[in-house]
Amino acid sequence: MLKKHLPVILLIFFGYISMAQDAVKVMHLKIQDNIDPRTNRYSELGLIAAEEQDVDYVILELDTYGGALNDADEIRTRILNFETPIYAYINKDAASAGALISIACDSIYMAPGSSIGAATVVTQDGSAAPDKYQSYMRSIMRSTAEATGRNPQIAEGMVDEDIDLDSIATQGKVVTFSVTEAIQYGFCEAKVNSIQEILNRSNIDNYEVIEYKLGTADKIIQLFLNPFVSGILILVIIGGIYFELQTPGVGFPILASIIATVLYFTPYYLNGLAENWEIIAFFAGVALIAAEIFVIPGFGVAGISGLILTLGSLILVMLNNDAFDFSFVNMDDIFIAVATTLAGLLGSIIIMFLGGVRLANSKVFQRIALSDVQNHDQGFTSSFYKEKSLVGKKGKAYTILRPSGRVEIDGEMYDAFTRGNYIDAGTEIEVISDEGTSLKVKEVQ
Repeated sequence: MLKKHLPVILLIFFGYISMAQDAVKVMHLKIQDNIDPRTNRYSELGLIAAEEQDVDYVILELDTYGGALNDADEIRTRILNFETPIYAYINKDAASAGALISIACDSIYMAPGSSIGAATVVTQDGSAAPDKYQSYMRSIMRSTAEATGRNPQIAEGMVDEDIDLDSIATQGKVVTFSVTEAIQYGFCEAKVNSIQEILNRSNIDNYEVIEYKLGTADKIIQLFLNPFVSGILILVIIGGIYFELQTPGVGFPILASIIATVLYFTPYYLNGLAENWEIIAFFAGVALIAAEIFVIPGFGVAGISGLILTLGSLILVMLNNDAFDFSFVNMDDIFIAVATTLAGLLGSIIIMFLGGVRLANSKVFQRIALSDVQNHDQGFTSSFYKEKSLVGKKGKAYTILRPSGRVEIDGEMYDAFTRGNYIDAGTEIEVISDEGTSLKVKEVQ
């Protein structure tokens, strides 16, 4: 019986295998936040994964009010250069930078109630950006529409309210399309309710949707971008540098500071926030602080400059500024960056004053640091004159003591210093202490 039906069973089996092999692979990406270095990196990693998995289509689901122009431009360029077809699925909003990214895609589909347009560049306070930014946005909107076969004048009208588009847009207002209007003017293929409907409209019945998610390493990177975690890392960085400078050679504090520095800067660098010059400024600031402590006496220009560079770089790394241009940086982001850095600094100061004593008395610290005291009553002394004490001996100042100089006692010369008093050459002196390499003397009244 089995032998009789074996050909049919094999035919069904290999038919299922063939259908599985012929399934169309679709990569699903989501951008549902402001366009910034994080979403920029997400799109980059997603398209790399699409290439590695050799997918047939990419569907980019968008719900964004826009964001940073430079990041949007990088995403747009990446989409235009991607060989596999990319469909934009606008699930409610594709404004400003979101509109630019949508127009770069091969096809655009919109969910009911969605809109696309309003691509005027604005600053963080909502006012229109200078004309050089508007001009650039008009240019890339126009060229992107040309590259994807859409009306370049309408695309430019999404930025410039003065472009005459007859009845398409009211005079003095930029173009913003509803679903029906977008379909009418060629900026949307159809109104859909789901990704499945997009694929069915493209006559794709046998498909596999792969939803792209960040890997473990990238999730960890996202974790370290959290302002609370950044504040803790700043605390460790500053505290580690301080304790190492206080007890050079211990090693543990500076090791903790180095690890915290790497964990702080790496995520921001990978996400495009930390520029090379900002990282260099941090290390230059640390070097100036060290020079002020070990090389230059007092605390002056080098120390203050070092603090400004160090704290300034820690703040700037968190902000998507363009060489000190904060036009497109949200005030909330600036406040969070400054507050995070100051909180980390304050925390490190508290640890320095309250935790320093406990650290020095801890068992762990005593294992790695020398804590024995060589007391005088145990026979230890730092005097170079213990064979013949000079305390009480009298002589005269051979040179001017201001407060250090040379004295002559019993025909021999010695280095000497006073308690801060000025003693002229030839004045009679008396030795009051011979600890160390120099004698402490006073003028004989």
